[in-house]
Amino acid sequence: MTNNRGSKALGLKELVAIAVGGMVGGGIFTILGISVGLIGFLTPIAIAIGGIVAGLAAYSYVKLGLYYRDEGATYAFVKLTYPKAKFPSAAIGWLVIFGYISTLAIYAYTFSSYAISGTDFANAIWVRKGIALGILLVFTLINIWSVNGMGKIEDIMVYTKLIILTIISVVLIQHRNINTQNFIHNLKSDFGSSSFISILIVASLTFVAYEGFQLVINAVNEMKRPEKDTPRAIYTAIIIVILLYVIIAVGALFSIPLDQMARDKEYALAAGAKNAIGSLGEYFVIIGAILATSSAISGTLFGSSRQMAEIAEDGFFPKKISKRSSNNIPAIAVISMAIMAGILIVVGGLRLLVEFGSITFLVVSLLMAIINHKIRKKTQSSSLITIMAIIGLGVGGILILYYEFTHKWEQMVAIIFVYIALTIGAWLYSKKRKFI
Repeated sequence: MTNNRGSKALGLKELVAIAVGGMVGGGIFTILGISVGLIGFLTPIAIAIGGIVAGLAAYSYVKLGLYYRDEGATYAFVKLTYPKAKFPSAAIGWLVIFGYISTLAIYAYTFSSYAISGTDFANAIWVRKGIALGILLVFTLINIWSVNGMGKIEDIMVYTKLIILTIISVVLIQHRNINTQNFIHNLKSDFGSSSFISILIVASLTFVAYEGFQLVINAVNEMKRPEKDTPRAIYTAIIIVILLYVIIAVGALFSIPLDQMARDKEYALAAGAKNAIGSLGEYFVIIGAILATSSAISGTLFGSSRQMAEIAEDGFFPKKISKRSSNNIPAIAVISMAIMAGILIVVGGLRLLVEFGSITFLVVSLLMAIINHKIRKKTQSSSLITIMAIIGLGVGGILILYYEFTHKWEQMVAIIFVYIALTIGAWLYSKKRKFI
């Protein structure tokens, strides 16, 4: 494929913005309260480890992206590596789309949690779910009716939310309730009371907060210098996001009591900011969360619906999903993803959604690492790095399942059931359809 090197070609700064915007969605708002409830002051360490694993996973995406130069990214990598094997392509297609559906549900759920966090309905579960469904509907309609100006709107939301999150972190640290000495003491104390396995479990759960760097690969044919800018953009973005997440977590731990973050985990940052720095701080957090989740919902619906349409065009989803409107919008794919995300919101809670999303992208990234290791001579990849990625991602997936089995086995059964259903669906379509 040839690259578009015209005036609209993407440079390094634009690609970094795409990756950062894709990652900084509702992730940090979602995982903070859950993580603190599990390992307390060790949360920043777990978040950093999760970022390192994401960096290892990104290595294979970069290498495969530069080798194949296909906008289909994850799905295309499998299809092109195993051109005669239909089931692997169908399976990865179903996994990737389901992963995006689960993250859509997380973003919408987080949006609603923060939107009503300062009201009397903050703990009303069905009000929260109703608003989550509503915001999904809003962005579904936007994605169906028009894409004009969405790029500029996305850029504004991305950079605004980064500024707001940075301000929140600095303000929280300045208005801390504990000093540095006590923070270090609490950190050492939690090291003694928490096992290394617990830290790794939380690190695995945080992986969903780094999902989104893959969006850079989808823009491979719009880049000015793909060979140089693809790795630079993805690795730079991951480093920026790790630092941002860690600073936010440290700021929250300095100023917000642990029991409050664990209790109000769906909107921990907003509730804590109100107590630490007043209503203005709470409003700042809410605005940041709403911007972050809104841009994530819009961007995920936009990109993943087109990937779903491509997979349907190859015959691995119902053919109707591949249909596009007169202005090239895959409306049926957009609606299908929104409906399925809505179902997840209705039947699942925040923790279940996070675990679904993390496991899905751990599995998908693991498969990408395995594929890259298999063709490492062609992609000129390091055997050591691909093996480290395979081990890290594999251990992460196993640890989440272990945690579910030992703490809430019903959810583990639900997760396994969903993946069995996805595998059966992919297998049936791989037998029924042929590549077009």
